[in-house]
Amino acid sequence: MQPYEIVGQPLSLWLAPVATAFPLVTADPAMAWVLVGTSGKRSQDENGVTVTHTQTLNKVRPGGALGPVKVFRSEEDLTFGLTIWDVTLEQVKLALNSNTLTTTAAGVGQAGTKKLGLSRGKSVTEYALLARGDSPYGDGMVAQYQVPRCYNSNSPAIVYRKGVPAGVQLEFTALEDLTAVTEDLRFGSLVFQHQAAL
Repeated sequence: MQPYEIVGQPLSLWLAPVATAFPLVTADPAMAWVLVGTSGKRSQDENGVTVTHTQTLNKVRPGGALGPVKVFRSEEDLTFGLTIWDVTLEQVKLALNSNTLTTTAAGVGQAGTKKLGLSRGKSVTEYALLARGDSPYGDGMVAQYQVPRCYNSNSPAIVYRKGVPAGVQLEFTALEDLTAVTEDLRFGSLVFQHQAAL
């Protein structure tokens, strides 16, 4: 038996409008889901995707105790961070609040152009996020994160330099799903395929 639990492949990310239905693990994402990076995983730098679960804890230590006797969680976050080697405006716009991309066709004496505004404004664009990779339960099986609401939370720095790919840093932070049926589903869910369909 192979050690399937050892997974060594990056995740592919897709974004869609909030409230878009998540695909089954055995189905391709529908048209509403847009791949992050023109070539998906092949557009990422070698660091892949970092999934971070952060929290703030308050340990309670009474005056007569040396160690904590109780703990409260006051904050938690879920983030997906990656850098894509893809400076097409279709991808750069993810770092710029998904601003409108304007395309002008070439004409007589005029080159065709694409234009994207550089300011992000007051409103923050929200997405649904799908992140797919390998399941730790078998070859060819799929694992996917399903995040109903998130936003791009970093301040990307795109470095253009000689001989090194220009990278667009992206970080998507989950927002609570106010329609979640249980508290543990507020940031979405992690679904691992463990058997083939019958």
